Amino acid sequence: MFEVLGDANTVALIGLVGGIVLGLAARIGRFCTLGAIEDYLYANDDRRLRMWAVAIGVAIIGSHLGMAFGWLDPASSAYLAQTWNPIGSIVGGLMFGYGMAISGNCGYGALARLGGGDLRSFVIVLILGLSAYVVMSGPLAYLRVLIFPVEMDVRDPQSISMLAERLTAFPAWVFGVIIGAALLVFAMASERFRKSPSQIMWGTAVGLAIFSGWIGTSWVAMHGFDGETVQTHTFAAPLGDTMFYLMTASGTTLSFAVGSVSGVLIGAFLGSWSKGHFRWEACEDPRELKRQMLGAAIMGPGAIIAVGCSVGQGISAFSLLAYSAPVTFAAIFTGAALGLRQLVSGLSIIAER
Repeated sequence: MFEVLGDANTVALIGLVGGIVLGLAARIGRFCTLGAIEDYLYANDDRRLRMWAVAIGVAIIGSHLGMAFGWLDPASSAYLAQTWNPIGSIVGGLMFGYGMAISGNCGYGALARLGGGDLRSFVIVLILGLSAYVVMSGPLAYLRVLIFPVEMDVRDPQSISMLAERLTAFPAWVFGVIIGAALLVFAMASERFRKSPSQIMWGTAVGLAIFSGWIGTSWVAMHGFDGETVQTHTFAAPLGDTMFYLMTASGTTLSFAVGSVSGVLIGAFLGSWSKGHFRWEACEDPRELKRQMLGAAIMGPGAIIAVGCSVGQGISAFSLLAYSAPVTFAAIFTGAALGLRQLVSGLSIIAER
């Protein structure tokens, strides 16, 4: 395969397939971070949060079994290879969650809505990707590193299961399987959720898509020739990577990020078309567009500071039981709750007037 496609095209294909599944999950399965938080806080419905628990549980079990069989070296992933900065997780997570609420979508959700014809989401995607790059490697990168120092090549991988392995006689994969199974038990404890087989199926599909990214890129890294990075799906910096590729394709190669982003768009289009939901939409209220642009501009830096977005930290890093994952996910939830409360209060004031 490497002789025909090359390493870069192979990982892009892996990202594309997983991205299509994620796009379908968003449009058909209604898998959405902000939607799950909104349902929980304002509709007394925790089923979509339980979908996230299923996705995380499946991804944890799959990734740790991959470690057990030697298919995955998690220590080489970005989530475990740098020293965890708790302040960065909290600040970045709060920023991302708040920006997500203000803009009405995370990067993954915006891609999925764009695949359904929502042109407002095109603006969110552009601004999120650009703002992430400004802080990751652009003019504000030096300030970010000064405030949130990055220490790479740590001695001990920053993982809960690997810490447990160092403290006990049991291998990391055992703890991973136990924690993943516990999340699945928690998710399935709700009778209402058990009566939603579609949600269970799509939550499982998302977890498997994350797992496929880890295993696929690990396989290429182990057997390929170009030293590809071990990675899986996340949707902040990859938006910027994709825009950069579109502008410089003649001098750059495809990547997992480009395949992943493209896959979500394709999957979302197919999902919305199959449900008869595809339609072109534009923003008729400049104030709404301004709010969405502001939210996207906050999300991008937040994701870089936290080293991941709602998918990157909320599922991908969680699948490796990175120290940062639960803290960042809690911060994203809190930031989103604050942003939603602000929006609801603003709407209430307008209604009273």
